[in-house]
Formats: sequence, structure tokens, C-alpha cells
Amino acid sequence: MINASKFVNGIILFFVLIAGCVREDPQVQSRNASVKDMTTPEIIAQRTAVPGTPGKFSLTSPAFKQGDLIPSKYTCDGEDISPQLFWGTAPDGTKTIALIVDDPDARAGVFTHWVLFNLPANKTDLPEGVPKINRLEGGGIQGKNDFGRIGYNGPCPPKRHTYRFIVYALAVELNLKPGAARQEVLKAMEGQVLSKTELDGKYGK
Repeated sequence: MINASKFVNGIILFFVLIAGCVREDPQVQSRNASVKDMTTPEIIAQRTAVPGTPGKFSLTSPAFKQGDLIPSKYTCDGEDISPQLFWGTAPDGTKTIALIVDDPDARAGVFTHWVLFNLPANKTDLPEGVPKINRLEGGGIQGKNDFGRIGYNGPCPPKRHTYRFIVYALAVELNLKPGAARQEVLKAMEGQVLSKTELDGKYGK
């Protein structure tokens, strides 16, 4: 007859040996942990980020915030000069910058207040009161607005309208002359827009 205590000890030893066999090797555990870490949000973000991505391309102005009222200084009721604008670093591959300011609420359709194109790709802002001339010092050509004038002319509506300031990063230099109309510029930009950023303001009686 088998001694009971030896039988119990044998069973215990058997399970200890089994546990030792199935215990995962530390190196295997380490490798598995590394693979698991690669799925964490931080690592995923690093893997999917584009190297060399430039700074944020976003249009702002110290004169007014998105959706706010445009100060009368920049309208026909004031000095009628252009506001200061900042848009930051354009995307890689940008050759020129273009700017269009318009009023989509005009009774007869979209009314153009400013057309400016072929600004240098490394330009990140415009000062207040851009001169109303054909060619800007340092680069940039101005088109004709719907007042029939070169450069910027501000809001002058009978009631409150929304005004869109839109900056485009383009992959080409536009082959257009000073005085080009908004539609000519939009046509020339087709298929060449790398990115765009918009700032909207409101003005009216």
C-alpha cells in the first residue's frame, strides 16, 4: 500500500513542476510588454506623426477674433485700411501665398473686398494698412476688388454681413498681372491649394 503522506507530497511536487514549466520566461515577458506598449496612444501618435511638419497654419488678427465685429477703423465708416493679419508657417511645398477677402452675404452674390497673390512662401503676416498699389515691396501682387479698385476696401454694408478673410498656401506662382479679379485668381489656383485658413468677422449698421 502506498504511504498517504508520500502520495500527497508527490501530488504537490507534480503541480510545482507544472507551474515551473508554464511560467513565462522573463525575456518573453519583456518582448510582449514592448509590443503592447507600441499600441499606447503616445506611441501611436509618434508613429503616425509626419516628420518635419511645420508650425500651425492658422489665420488670426489682433483687430478682431473669429466671429467678432470688425472695428470701424477697417471699414468705409473709418480709415478703410486693412487689418493686421497673421497666419504662421505655410505647409512644406508652398511656393506662394494668396489672400482673398469677400462678403458672401451681399445681395447680388459674393462681393470681393481684397485680392492679393504671389506673396512669398516664407511670409507669415501682413501689417496693418497695406498700401493700395499694384506690387508690394518684398513680393506680392494686388488684384482689383469689386469697388473697381486695387488693394483693400473694407466693409460698407446697409446691414450686418459676414466677411471672410481667407489665406491660401499654393504649390505654384500664379501667372497673373496686377488688377486680376477674384474669379481669375480662383481659377488659376485650381488644383494647387495645399492648405487654406479662414478668419471671419462681422460688420453692419
